Amino acid sequence: MTGKTTAVHYLGLAQTAALIRNREVSSREVTQLLLDRIGGLDGQLRSYALVMAETALEQAAAADAEMCSGYVRGPVHGVPILVKDLCQIQGFPTGAGMQAGMYPVAAEDATVVHRLKEAGAVLLGKSQLTEGAYSDHHPSITPPRNPWNASYWPGISSSGSGVAIAAGLGYGSLASDTGGSIRWPAAANGVTGLKPTWGRVSRHGVIELAASLDHVGTMARSAVDAGILLGVIAGSDPKDPTTLLAPVPDYLAAIKGNLRGLRLGVDRAWNSEGVDSVTQAVLAEATRTFAGLGAQIIPIDFPDVAQIVADWIPNCAIEAAVAHKTMYSARKQAYGSILASVIEAGLALSASEYQQILLRRMAFRGRVAHLFDSIDVLLTPVQPFAPLTLVQVNTLGEQPGLVAMLQRYTCPFDMSGHPTLAMPAGFTQAGMPIGIQLVAGHLEEPILVRAAAAFQGITDWHHRHPVA
Repeated sequence: MTGKTTAVHYLGLAQTAALIRNREVSSREVTQLLLDRIGGLDGQLRSYALVMAETALEQAAAADAEMCSGYVRGPVHGVPILVKDLCQIQGFPTGAGMQAGMYPVAAEDATVVHRLKEAGAVLLGKSQLTEGAYSDHHPSITPPRNPWNASYWPGISSSGSGVAIAAGLGYGSLASDTGGSIRWPAAANGVTGLKPTWGRVSRHGVIELAASLDHVGTMARSAVDAGILLGVIAGSDPKDPTTLLAPVPDYLAAIKGNLRGLRLGVDRAWNSEGVDSVTQAVLAEATRTFAGLGAQIIPIDFPDVAQIVADWIPNCAIEAAVAHKTMYSARKQAYGSILASVIEAGLALSASEYQQILLRRMAFRGRVAHLFDSIDVLLTPVQPFAPLTLVQVNTLGEQPGLVAMLQRYTCPFDMSGHPTLAMPAGFTQAGMPIGIQLVAGHLEEPILVRAAAAFQGITDWHHRHPVA
């Protein structure tokens, strides 16, 4: 069931920022409104792991005072957002979806949090996630609930972020993606998720799952809003030497309202094999929409992903084993069974097996990079079937073939490091959102934002929201 009101809590980040900047509403008023809404709804939705009401109101009051004096820090000044509970916030615990007390109170901010604070954002709190950002929640944690229908999957592991944005409990969120954890929740909750190029955003102060696969990105109601947030947090960081040195562009500068000159690649075979009719219909309509905006539709043959999807689990497992080495040795009994089994699988992997994975991964990355010589953007599903119910998800562990299908369009781009954007493009007859995915070449996030913003400029899927 959907509604089309423009209540303040359902406005976009950019719209809300403009209202605050023009002093039509104060940051403190908006922040209090959202805190009240969190208090009224999140007991059921469970999207927040930690609500930081006192400091949020202090930050909002400071933002109001600065803007009253004529000092505007930028496009998120005074806007209430949340961060995934992998990101350290000085003076607060970091849960990482694990048993309470596994990590100490943070002594410093993660770089991405520091950049949000410098930009004047109001931090409402920290969103709930799966254990260690892997695939299942710790037994001690109640999972977030999909606000469209509580019997449906809210995605993993950035599910709390997706639920909060969809339900009007924040205007945007920092999130992370190791195998699909920005894009699945974005699709499941009908919001927009942007996974940038690996190394585009610092991982310093963000709890690690798998270092070479972890991407810190953004979730919001629109591509414009996701791009605004990325512009705040992106850029090199001496505290994370893996960050890229390329300058950070204005992610909104390329937006033109049309897509003339843009080459949109579509692999019709890959996008249809094993893909249900509802998802195919959404993709076909999206393709027509992009063509109507002036994009040139280019038939392509995407590299086979079967091996790279199979390699993702052992690649993630060995890196998770390294990330958790000390803690797992000392507190093995505190881990849930799923994350523990992944770490054990990583410990059992041989150096030779890992090296073969790395070689296949480099070859795959190269093949994908070459593809973007002939196209600007690739269009794919987020997943090959309509939204999953919790009953279906709970049987995934017994169906490895279904898990591989779920990962088919997401984890390959964690393995290659290419930037992707997921956004809503339709609904099922049951009223559940269906997402599509755009992929671009390395550091070509501006093209993703341009393409998605043009699409969202003439469609209303991203304006729909659950009634609550």
